[in-house]
Amino acid sequence: MYCFVNEFNPKELSTINKNIGIIYRNYTKKVDEKTLISLKNYCKKNNQKVFLANNLKIAKKLSFDGVYIPSFNKMLNTKNISKTIKFDIIGSAHNEIDIKIKEKQGCSTIFLAPTFKVIKNKNYLGILRFNKLALSSDKKIISLGGINETNIKKINLLICCGFAGISWVKKNGPSKLRPFLKL
Repeated sequence: MYCFVNEFNPKELSTINKNIGIIYRNYTKKVDEKTLISLKNYCKKNNQKVFLANNLKIAKKLSFDGVYIPSFNKMLNTKNISKTIKFDIIGSAHNEIDIKIKEKQGCSTIFLAPTFKVIKNKNYLGILRFNKLALSSDKKIISLGGINETNIKKINLLICCGFAGISWVKKNGPSKLRPFLKL
C-alpha cells in the first residue's frame, strides 16, 4: 500500500502504518531539500519506504527508495539508472498508452487511476476496465483513486497487488486498514 503526502508533517505521518510506503508529491511548491531530507530520515527511522514524485535527480541524490513518475510525465530518460543500487521507479497511468510509456520509462510498479469514482474526475476505470488494463502489462499493478469505505472490499476483485490513496488512508489510520495490509 502507498499513501500520497504533500508536506512533511510528522504528526500526520505517525498515523500511517509502517507497512505503507510514502510518496511525497507537491507540485505547487519549489523543492526544499531540507524538508526532503527530514522526510527521508523520518521514514528510514520508521522503516517506511519513501518515494519522491517527478524528480529523479533529487530522489537519487538524497537516497530515496525510488521515484514516482506521474502520468503527465512522458519523458523516457529514466532507463539509464544503474540497476546495481536499490532504487525503484514507480509511475501512474490512465490508459494502455500510458502503461506502455511507463514500461519504457522502466517502472517496476504502475498505479492505474482512477479506479473508482472521484470528485475531481467524472471518468473512472471501474472493475472491468481496470482488469483489462492490468492484464495488458506484466508489471505490478496498484489501484489508485476513489478508494473509500464503501468500495474497499472491491479491491479483491481487481487484478492488482495493492492500492494507494490519499484522503481515506490518512483519515482511517492503521486500525481500519489492518485487514487490508496483507493484500
